[in-house]
Amino acid sequence: MARFELKLPKMGESVAEATITSWLKEVGDTIESDEAVLEIATDKVDSEVPSEVDGVLVEKLFNVDDVVQVGQTIAIIETDGDAGTTTEAPKAEAKPEAAVAAQEVSKTMEAAKVTTEAIASSDERFYSPLVKNMAKAEGIAQAELGTIAGTGKDGRVTKNDMITYLKDRSGQPAKAIAAPSVPAAKAAPKAAAPIAVSEGDEIIELTRMGKMISHHMVQSVQTSAHVQSFIEADVTNIWNWRKKVKDGFAKREGQNLTFTPIFMEAIAKALREFPMMNISLQGDTIIKKKNINLGMAAALPDGNLIVPVIKNADQLNLVGMTKAVNDLAGRARDGKLTPDDVQGGTYTVTNVGTFGSIMGTPIINQPQVGILALGAIRKVPAVIETPDGDFIGIRYKMYLSHSYDHRVVNGALGGQFVKAVKDYLEAWDKNREI
Repeated sequence: MARFELKLPKMGESVAEATITSWLKEVGDTIESDEAVLEIATDKVDSEVPSEVDGVLVEKLFNVDDVVQVGQTIAIIETDGDAGTTTEAPKAEAKPEAAVAAQEVSKTMEAAKVTTEAIASSDERFYSPLVKNMAKAEGIAQAELGTIAGTGKDGRVTKNDMITYLKDRSGQPAKAIAAPSVPAAKAAPKAAAPIAVSEGDEIIELTRMGKMISHHMVQSVQTSAHVQSFIEADVTNIWNWRKKVKDGFAKREGQNLTFTPIFMEAIAKALREFPMMNISLQGDTIIKKKNINLGMAAALPDGNLIVPVIKNADQLNLVGMTKAVNDLAGRARDGKLTPDDVQGGTYTVTNVGTFGSIMGTPIINQPQVGILALGAIRKVPAVIETPDGDFIGIRYKMYLSHSYDHRVVNGALGGQFVKAVKDYLEAWDKNREI
């Protein structure tokens, strides 16, 4: 019998860790190759970890809610293969309880001898990139970060710990602490404030994804100076062209041609024309992005929201854009997005018109500097200018709502960009071949 180490796989360039949300298999269960063993969650998306081999699960090395680093062994599967072809998982030597207690006391006494400056420079707890970014955005110094009670594995500070701490934070600068009386990992959690309800009220807990969205939205409003520009576009030519070609397109490509890829194509062109909309701001430094990666906000069946990303959107023709949009939208609905599918966006588009809204004021998807809301397409009477004079006609029109970060995008650039999107849409070729 051989023992196979199931490791946490790499899930994207910027994903370093994940939280175990549930075990789908128990010790003693038989597992087939490619069968899901557990579910994990990153700060972006949930996914499953499949087995690479057939065998029996003999050991689980982490519990639900534990944070695991990419590459760490999370389970041991016993197989019928040659033991020499797999790696035996190293087992941690069990320490007597007394020795562990003595070690904790020793650490506490050692911590009591250091000054505040030493605490700031010698805090050796691991902090995930997400926690570090939250601390940086909120102006939390290393010394203050070291005082936050962590509920993760080995006292690690989790995202929820940061959210709780920021909620309770007074807003005053953290005072120096010469000697912590207990290790941060052992600090007692604060009692939650009682929830005021009336008779007949229903209490609904936020889901894990709901909590992340809530924090992300609040953080964005606190970070960026939001400004909006609105413009109306005449999309009559697009409406009539799509009506003419959509059936033939579906028969030939096996894909439904919606308005979304048409709009995405125009937005990608406008970003190429105005590259200073395709940036991010880190501190006082502007990062001008080489690639145009369009995020498309997608509503999920449970009411939550996710933003999969179309990579190098400006390099896709309309057929490729349609397939990318349909693929990501479908996998978002089915919960089959990978962490890499929601990484690396440089600009975001949200279609508020799907739900009947004619315009909106969307919140910027950090660390981007702009987001465009597409309003509902409406059939309206409009003034039509011709060489022979003006007359009233029925046209298909929609509003484009552009939110942008006024720290780095002024009104001229924000307005010119959304005007370019309008111009591309209104110049649509009614005889375009696809």
